[in-house]
Order: sequence, then structure tokens, then C-alpha cells
Amino acid sequence: MADLRPIAAPFIALGPSGVAVRDRLKHLTPEDEKVFRLVGAHLGSLASKDLKARCADGPQNSADTWAARKRELTAQSSSRWAGSITKAAHDQWALARRGQAAHMQSLEVGVQAIRHRLSLPVGEKGGKRAPGGYRSAREWFHKTRRLRVLEDRLATVRADWGNGVVHVVRGGKRLLNTRHHLDEAQLTEAEWRERWEAGRWFLQADGESGKRFGNETIRISPEGEVSIKLPAPLAGLANAAHGRYVLAAKVRFAHRGQEWADRVEANRAVAYRIHHDTRRGRWYVTASWQIPPTKTVPIEAALAHGVIGVDTNADHLAAWRLDAHGNPIGRPRRFGYELSGSADHRDAQVRHALSRLLNWAESCGVTAIAVEDLDFTADKTREKHGSRRRFRQLISGMPTGRLRARLTSMADQTGISIIAVDPAYTSKWGAQHWQKSMPTPTRKTTRHDAASIAIGRRAQGHPIRRRTTPPRAHQSDVHGHRTVQADRRAPGREGPRPRIPGPRTRSVPPDAASTRVTRTSKTVRDVRSEQVWVQDSLLLTDEERCPT
Repeated sequence: MADLRPIAAPFIALGPSGVAVRDRLKHLTPEDEKVFRLVGAHLGSLASKDLKARCADGPQNSADTWAARKRELTAQSSSRWAGSITKAAHDQWALARRGQAAHMQSLEVGVQAIRHRLSLPVGEKGGKRAPGGYRSAREWFHKTRRLRVLEDRLATVRADWGNGVVHVVRGGKRLLNTRHHLDEAQLTEAEWRERWEAGRWFLQADGESGKRFGNETIRISPEGEVSIKLPAPLAGLANAAHGRYVLAAKVRFAHRGQEWADRVEANRAVAYRIHHDTRRGRWYVTASWQIPPTKTVPIEAALAHGVIGVDTNADHLAAWRLDAHGNPIGRPRRFGYELSGSADHRDAQVRHALSRLLNWAESCGVTAIAVEDLDFTADKTREKHGSRRRFRQLISGMPTGRLRARLTSMADQTGISIIAVDPAYTSKWGAQHWQKSMPTPTRKTTRHDAASIAIGRRAQGHPIRRRTTPPRAHQSDVHGHRTVQADRRAPGREGPRPRIPGPRTRSVPPDAASTRVTRTSKTVRDVRSEQVWVQDSLLLTDEERCPT
């Protein structure tokens, strides 16, 4: 029997460290849009030059080089605009550097997998932990050629990593490559050009505590008035004092609007970003600020009222509520979503499913949700699973990172703790111990439902196994009770059951108790303890399910 890998202990996931809210800039005049385009194009050209300089510095970037870049930009914009541009360039370079490291790791995994499979005889079967050889000599030959391609790519990426070279495109590589496939994207050259220019504009400013309304560059008053500090070359477009331009549009943040207003009135830092949606022809402003990390409660306190185990799948979330002792309560729930279409549509589907999940948890009075700490970074490569294209598409389609980020941020406002558990063997052991034992005449338990029970029990520290069976010759009270579901504080839970007076079977006549008193026993009976023994029910009925 193969050794099982160690199971990591469950932990409470940290809450969000920042907040971002967005509102549409309505009723803009043509003059307002003209100012936006001019300012965005001017600052965007400065941001492109600064990003080029930052990439040239590489890992040897220091505070002195950063200050020199900022001084060069200040004369063409302002000190605060220059600070925002240099910080954005530094963050974009760091993001490209992390993506380069992830790409190099993916190539290393692919090369290692191909080398292992090429070293095996053709047609050799693999196991659960390691793949086997290739199915035919033709496939073996093609994989030798692919190995050389991946090795060349890996050598190039390693050389770039060692030299500190990153490849960054302001506006995005995907939009850049769309220029060569306009027919497939159903775009004209003018439409693509408009998107490309809007994606390269720069209209964002960092906040500063102590300044008026928390931002000197892009300022929004508590009443919703928006004003922008114009760069030095565009100061002639100002319609207010001190080189500022006041928009005709008003802003009102619906989500967390009161929290934003409190920060603005207290002159606390708020960062703003203005962007243009060319498809809809709309302008939006996004406000963001940092929040102190939420203090996590002890995991025992979070699990005091039970837990909801959630199994993440490609098209739905399977959830089941468990009581404090690991017993499933009521019926399983399923929250579906459709990950197709645009990124905004996919994000809306995920948010809708999580909102339904959190609303159900609040109605049940549960303060903890257990999810798997999934990471498919090493499993998405096609070299590991070979021709199993549908399986690779399945794990690639699971929005694990997006679900985890969305769930922690949305649960932070409801007081519900998110417990991350090790995903090892949850589906396999859940199906083995719970799938066959939970169906009813009107409901069939799926493998995903059983996995949600396993996830919830692992978060509570209970074994996934439903029962601990004694030896076949002693499946009674000789070795103690057979279940581990009893509460640890229950008296005598490891001892024999107490003697209960009365008939033991339904076949005994009603007057058997009085006859037994006058009758002389022919056998010696054990004297059992009169201690009262109480055990929680293993499986609760459907009438005890939580309200939906």
C-alpha cells in the first residue's frame, strides 16, 4: 500500500487588505471628455517612457535611480503625477517578473515530465503518482521534438531571468496580438485603435493622508464634485483656481459609500483611477484605500455553531451544512455558475454564486465556511496529463484563485470565517464513506456532495471516516460503542451502554416485566452500571434541516 502524503492542518484565511469601489461618470460634457483624452494621452506617453527606463534598470534599481526618474517627469507633469507614474511602472515591472518566474517553473515541470515519460518503454502503464510511457512510437518521436522546443524556451527564459530582462506591453499583449486577427475579433482597425489608445492612457493618482479629501491630484469632495490637477503643459485648460479642472459630472458610490465619505471628510488617503470603456462609450472612476487586516477569531470559536463544507467544481459549488460534531444536517445545496463569455460576465457569475452561499450561511446561523486550498499551477501543464484534454480543460476552468479572493472579501463584511483545508483525498474518501450512506428515496447524493462533507469534517478536526467498526466477532459493546460521533464531554462514551429496564424485543408480551420479577433466572446475568449515557444522533432527519 502506498504511503499517503501528510495532511496539513486547517487554518482561517486572512481577510482583504484593501477596498475598491467604482461609479460611472455620468453627464460628462464634450469638453470634459476632451480634457480626459488629452491628459490621459500625455501622461500615458510619460508612463511608457518611464516603464522603458525601469525595465532598463532591471534588478539593480535603487532609490537614487527612482528619484532621478521622478525628477525628469516632474517638469512635464507635476510632482504627484510623477510619483504615481514611477510607482505604477515599478509595480508593473514586479508583476512581469513574477509572471516570468511562474512561466519558468511551468516549463521546468513540462521538461521534467517529458524526460520521465521518454525514459520508459513505449506502452508501459503508469500509476496514480507517475505517468507511464507514451502509447506509440509515433507519439514518442513527436515528444522528443517537443522536448527540444521546451528546452530552448526554458534556456531563453532563464537567460532573461539572469539578466533581469522582462517583456512588458502597456495595454496588454492580448490586445496587441489582436491587431493581426481583426476578422476573428470582429473589429475594425479604427475600433482596435481606439481600444489600444484607451488602454495606454494613464489617469490614476495615489492618495495622501492629511491633504484635502485625501488626494491632491484627483480630488472628489463628499458631495461628489470631481476635480483634476492638470499637468504643466495642459494648464491652459483649467477652469478653476490652482490649475485644476472641475467636471460637470457628480459621483456617488453606492457600495460602501458611507465608508468612503467618512475617509474623505477625515482627509484620509484615497486613490482614484479613471478609465474609459470603449465598447459602451462610458467613463468610470474607481476609488480604493487600504484597511487594517481583520483580526481572525480562533478556529474553535468559528466552528462553535457548525460549518458549511464547500466543494469547488468547474460549474457549481456543492455545499452541505454540518453540526458541531460533524453530522450532516438537512439537504445539500448547489450554487451554479457559468464561466463563459467575457471576463465581466464570469466575474458576475462567481459573485452571484458566492452571494447565495453567504446568504444561506447567515440564515442558518453558521459562522464558518470550509473550502479547499486548491492550487492547480503544476497540474495544468499538458505534459502531465498527455491526451486528457477534457480533464486539463476542466481543472483550468476552475476559478480557484478568483473564488478564494472573492469569498474572503465578501465574507469579511458578514462576520463569517473562511477555513482553508488540505484538498488531499477529500473527493475519494468522501465518496467512500458518505456517498452511499446519505441518499434518500427522493434524493441521490453525488460525489461532490460527499466531498463537501469530507471538507467540513476535516475543518472541524474530525476523521472523514463515518464509523470505526470493531472486529467482526465483537460488533457489540464488548469493545465500546462503534461510533466516534459522540461528544468528547459525554459521560461514559467509551464504556458499555447502561442496562435499560423493559422488554428487549417487540415479541415480548406486555406482562413480561412482571413475570420476569417473580421468575428465577437460570443464568447468571452481568450487573451493569446505572449511569446515564447520552449520545448525539449520528444522522439527523430532514425535519431538522436549517431554514432555507
